[in-house]
Formats: sequence, C-alpha cells, structure tokens
Amino acid sequence: MNSLLFRIENKLKRGCIITYEEAVNLMESEVSDDELFSLADRICKEHKGYKVDLCSIINAKSGSCSENCKYCAQSAHYNTHIQSYPLIGIEDVLEMAKENEKEGVNCFSIVTSGGSLEEIDFQKILEILRVLKKETGLKLCASLGSITYKQAILLKQAGLLMYHHNIETCREYYCKICDTHTYNDRIVTVKNAMEAGLEVCCGGIVGMGESLEQRIKMAFEIRELGIKSIPLNILNPVKGTPLENIEGLQPVEILRTISFFRLIMPYADIRYAGGRISLGKQQAQGFKAGINAMMVGNYLTTTGNKITDDLEMIRSIGLES
Repeated sequence: MNSLLFRIENKLKRGCIITYEEAVNLMESEVSDDELFSLADRICKEHKGYKVDLCSIINAKSGSCSENCKYCAQSAHYNTHIQSYPLIGIEDVLEMAKENEKEGVNCFSIVTSGGSLEEIDFQKILEILRVLKKETGLKLCASLGSITYKQAILLKQAGLLMYHHNIETCREYYCKICDTHTYNDRIVTVKNAMEAGLEVCCGGIVGMGESLEQRIKMAFEIRELGIKSIPLNILNPVKGTPLENIEGLQPVEILRTISFFRLIMPYADIRYAGGRISLGKQQAQGFKAGINAMMVGNYLTTTGNKITDDLEMIRSIGLES
C-alpha cells in the first residue's frame, strides 16, 4: 500500500480526521484509483456498515425561481422549457410519501423552488408536515430555500426532522455559479436550521467547472459546519442554462471525488443524489468507493432510476436497505 494511504488509514482508524494538507497531498500523490477506492470502502464499511439509507423527494413547487444559479433548470433567468407549477396539495404529497414508504424509503423530502417561500405557502408546508407525521412513519425533510430561525422552529414543531440546504460548491468558486445570493446566505440558513435543533443535509454539485481540489475544499467546509448527511450531485447540464455545454466528468473522476469526501468525513452519510446516471454501469462502484446512502426515484427536473432497480443493485453487491 502507498505509504501516505497507510498513514491516513491508521489515522482514521484511531478516530482522528485528516487535514486539508493531507487530502491535497493524497490528491497529488501517485496512489492508484483502486487503492483510493478500496481505502474509502474500508473506512465506509467500518463507520456505516452494510446498510444503505434511502431517501426520496417530491418537487412540490416547480420553476419561476428568482435566483440565477447557472446550473438550475428552474431559474426564471433561463429558458429551459421545464414545467412550472405552484405548490401542490396535501393529497398529492401524501400519496407519493406513502408509495415511497412502501418501497423501502426511510426519509422523504418536500422540495420547493425559489429563494424562499411566501408566507401563505410556508403555512401550507407546515400543514403538509403535520399530515405526513400523522399518516406515515417516514423521517421528514424539507428543502424550501432560505429560512429564518423562527421558521426553522415552526418546521420542527410541525414534525420536520431534517432540513436540506446545499452550499453547492466551495466558497472560492461560488461567485462563478450564482450572484443573486451569496455563499454566506447559504451558511446562514444552515446555521438557522441547526440552531433550531434540526438535522441538516448539506452537500453540493460536482462537475460545474471546478477542480478536484476545489471539491476537496467544499468537503472541508461542509465538515466544518458539522454536517452528517452529504448529498453529492453530479451536474446534468440543462439546455438553456449557462452550463449547458460544459464537458461532463468522467466516471473515474466522480468516483475519486466520492472517495475524498468519505476520507474527509468518515462518519457521515455520503449520499448519491442527482446526476449519478453519469456513471452509467459504474453506479454500483460508488458503493465500493465511499457511498453509503442514496436518493431514489425521480429528482427535481430529471428522471432517476426506478426504486426497485436501485434496490436490486444494492442487494446484488451485498448491501441491504
């Protein structure tokens, strides 16, 4: 084994965490991909075992977002021809939640477009959460854009357990992705949710033109926030957005990114999210490179795998849901 890998593995097995310098040194070393993936897999299994955590989302309010995130199909700044609609009703949310629960999903998230919700829609979300808490056994999550501390308290009181709000990329690269709100604005929402006693799901998107080192910086910034659930999205370029012609990442680069996130945050749920179809037939390899959780079903504006197909893949490699 590469000597640097050996030192990092021993450090992680002692319950320590690696430094930014160690991660960069590993990135710059001649360690083989197979060695890197294998170490990430051993660390993953040691901390998270063989059970895969499954979550799903519902796109409860689509399009017409005032923000100009360059990757986003839902931004009103770009002509992407997606379907836009207002907040859907309780019945539709409950029906999907129950279907997903029957198929083995552990956590269900209500996602809405926009920088933040108007008060009338926020109150409707609170009612939806109360119904879901009463009618299902799901862990409830929401991704509603920016929220205040007071709103976070109200969401928790209504039955919410987790709030999702990505930082999307590292601080130094963020200005190249969005300028209608700041990186710090995102941090404020994350901290509001945490201070209200909610768990926080916070990750980002890879493949937006950033370097591997900048992805590593993002991982350390997420670790500094104390996040335990990290969704990794792979950019699916959308026609009409500024990133529509960006060159996609090769599967090995995606897997290397996954492995670094695992080594930087050995205790966390590193979750497959949107865009994993970019890995093609190598999706299963992610579970041997550091992934231990996944979003199943459809995403916000793109189609995902069938839940039954994902469950079959998980079981075929000796994991359980």
